[in-house]
Amino acid sequence: MFPARRDQTSKNAIYIELRRSIIMGHRKPGERFDVEVIAGQYNMSVTPVRDALQMLSHEGLVDIKPRSGYFVSHTTLKMLRDLLDLRRVLEIAAVERAALRIQDDQITELTKVHAGYTGDDDEAYDRYTDENCHFHYLLARASGNNELAETVGRLHDRLARFMVLRHAGKTMEVTHQKIVDALEAHEVDAARRALLDDIDDTYDLIMDKVIEEESETWPVGG
Repeated sequence: MFPARRDQTSKNAIYIELRRSIIMGHRKPGERFDVEVIAGQYNMSVTPVRDALQMLSHEGLVDIKPRSGYFVSHTTLKMLRDLLDLRRVLEIAAVERAALRIQDDQITELTKVHAGYTGDDDEAYDRYTDENCHFHYLLARASGNNELAETVGRLHDRLARFMVLRHAGKTMEVTHQKIVDALEAHEVDAARRALLDDIDDTYDLIMDKVIEEESETWPVGG
């Protein structure tokens, strides 16, 4: 195996740090990224910075405006509700199919997603958010529909900065285990109920947090 090129390694490092800063709310919607300043902080050229921002744009976290630059993307309350509603539709379909089709190796994979609760710092919640995305992606993969899984994965990328608002580090693994138990028993109704409990609780927590505490940051319009 060839060693990673420095520019590739640099791009990934910048991507990780910028993504974390967006997800944890340190960079606010509409905030502009100063490419040259970021490049200076990492003591490198602007190319890997732009590449990292391009990657984040594919996840819906960064808007690229011609002749203006790169900005943390805006998400209106209407868009957020639509994304959360779409999650409900897609993941219910996925879990119903997965309960009938899931294999033992896929159950094992789901149970190994979480590394456990390690605290409430940014690094920990960044990991929890990634683990949550990976869990729901794998669940959708167990449906047997790879396109559905890819769509669920992209949706969770877009929702990542909202998912972290739940502060579910202590409870997420328990909630997910209920889903896994129902899947392992191939109980469609139980799997659907366990997933819906997770989805509905998440919806309520996110919307309450955004509306009550983030209303000045997140636009209200459609």
